[in-house]
Parts: sequence; C-alpha cells; structure tokens
Amino acid sequence: MVVQSTKKKNMQGKKIVLLILPFLVLSFLFSYFPLHGWIYALYDYRAPLKLSQCEFVGAKWFVTLFANKTQVDQLMVVMKNTFALSFLGIATSFLPVLFAVFLNEMRCKWVRNMVQTITTIPNFISWTLVYAIAFALFSTTGMVNSLLLRMGIIDTAIKFLDSSNHVWLSMILWSMWKGMGWNAIMYLAAISGIDQELYEAARVDGAGRFQLIWNITIPSLLPTYFVMLMLSIASFLSNGMDQYYVFQNAFNKTSIQVLDLYVYNIGMTGKSLSLATAIGILKSLVSLTLLFSVNFVSKKVRGDSII
Repeated sequence: MVVQSTKKKNMQGKKIVLLILPFLVLSFLFSYFPLHGWIYALYDYRAPLKLSQCEFVGAKWFVTLFANKTQVDQLMVVMKNTFALSFLGIATSFLPVLFAVFLNEMRCKWVRNMVQTITTIPNFISWTLVYAIAFALFSTTGMVNSLLLRMGIIDTAIKFLDSSNHVWLSMILWSMWKGMGWNAIMYLAAISGIDQELYEAARVDGAGRFQLIWNITIPSLLPTYFVMLMLSIASFLSNGMDQYYVFQNAFNKTSIQVLDLYVYNIGMTGKSLSLATAIGILKSLVSLTLLFSVNFVSKKVRGDSII
C-alpha cells in the first residue's frame, strides 16, 4: 500500500511538472532570454552594425548618466513623472476593492453581471483604441468641446489633450477606467472564498448589511490587497509605456514622459540603444531591490513573504 501510494504521488508530481513546463518555457523565452541584450550597454552600438564591429566602452554609458548635467536634469524630470504617476496608482489601488464589494452587494444578478461585463471590457481594448476614443471625445474638435461651444458655456475650445495641465490626473483616470473592472475580479474571487458561516453568525447576532461589509468582507480582503499593494510598490518604477506613448505629444511630453517611455524614446527616437539599455539595467536593479525590501518588510510586519 505504501509503495502504491508513493508511485501515485510520483505520477501526480510528474503530471504537475508537465502542466507547468510550457509556462516555464514561456517565462524563460520572454523574461530571462532577453537579458543577454544587456551586453549592448557595454558597447557604443550603432545599428545596423554587428556588435563585434562596435567599440567596447565598458561603463561609459553608466557614467554618462550622472556626469552630464543636462542628462541628469532630464532624468530627474522623468523620475518625478514616474514617481508621481506610480504614487497616484498606489493611492487609488483601494478603489477596485470597494468596487468588488459594491458588485458583491448587488442583489439583482443580471444587473451585477451586466455591470461587471461592461467594466471589464475596457481591459481588453488596446491603448491605441483608448486614445482614439479620447480624441473623439476630448480633442479641440471633439464631441465635448463641440457640445460646450454650441451651448455657449465656453468661447474657445478647451485643450484637454494638447496641454500639460492636469496630465497626471487625466492619465490616472484613464488607467482607472481601463482597469477597474478587471482588477476587481481578483477581489471578487477572494470574496467568494469567505466562509459563509461568518456571515450567518453575524446575522444571528443582529449585524446589519454595512456591519457585515465592515467587519467581515473588508478584513477578509485585506491580505489579498496587501499582497497586491506590495507588488505595486516593488514595481514602483514600472509604469508601462503603451498608455503614455499614445497620449504623448509636443505639448505634454515633459509632464507625461515616464521612465519606460524615456528609455524607448532614447533608444528608438534618439537612436542611442546603448544608453537606453544602461538606463533599463539600472531600473531593473532598483526594482529588484525594491522587491526584496518589500518582501523583507512583509516578513517582519505580517509574518508572510510574497516571494
């Protein structure tokens, strides 16, 4: 019996390994294999030359980042944008939790499913299409300006998109609109895992609907929320590029350019792939340091680690 049990466990283990093998291969191909490109930071690379035909410069590009005052000033502006948008993202990270609780409390099932579907669909829309929607609504000739002009509320069109004013706020609002429903799914799954006997016992004690939410639902969601929050802090420098790339223009570039977009602009537009690679390496190292720091704090405060 013991031998059969051991063989059965071994077979189950092999099946699990086979199931996760494709994902391990994909992780290696898209997350680890590209790291060999870091070698470009050590050369003065000029496309379309081969790497062997380019001059080896060692740590020149890393030194340039901090030796050139203009480069440092520009990098500081980029970091300010990155930190501001990341902070706004973290500050609003509790909204999907509240939205998930709101959906869970809706008694009409078909209304709840409709609201959840409508709010989840934007996640599957590309940022290019999102900008097309924004342009149709908020450009100087868009629907909003045309309506305000016809109603006589304004005399000249408001530059919603062609201005650096309130660009951080507009970016976080578009990000929330796109990801609110999708981010709430994880919290809805956590809510479905809450022991229903807790609710029944609280109702017997006379707890009302709000008291059930405040004393059972929200505390049960906090562990999931804190894990997501710590992962967000660990990726503080990674805002992504797609959103800011499609919304950037000559008027708001200074305020909208985050670190990922800055690396892309230097590498592609500025044609300095080596410098862009050096900045990307430093960003990865800082992000990795943040991840381990947050994991250490999690172990000390919560007793649980995230990695």
